Amino acid sequence: VQLQASGGGLVQAGGSLRLSCVASGSILSINIMGWYRQAPGKEREFVAAITSAGSTNYADSVKGRFTISRYNAKHTVYLQMNSLKPEDTAVYLCNADMSTTSWGKNFYRHYWGQGTLVTVSS
Repeated sequence: VQLQASGGGLVQAGGSLRLSCVASGSILSINIMGWYRQAPGKEREFVAAITSAGSTNYADSVKGRFTISRYNAKHTVYLQMNSLKPEDTAVYLCNADMSTTSWGKNFYRHYWGQGTLVTVSS
């Protein structure tokens, strides 16, 4: 089971990017999916999360600028980032709480994907 993030890149301040993260493997169900970010020299911080029913939660720093969504049938979560600021520069990591199966046993745990780098120039 893995999470694969993509969509990062270099963008000017005020611009937009859309991140995607796909979960793959022996997945039974996915509860919460979300995004964190980690800037150089800083601790990892929460960005946004979405439940399987579509309820969302955002960090105050991104409210009104970022939108999280998901496509349950494709085990995919998106992060639309608008009005980007230089302080949004970070590695963005996706995560998910998933039920998975392996060798006849079911597991429920928290998974992390690899990061995708977002750089916002001033």
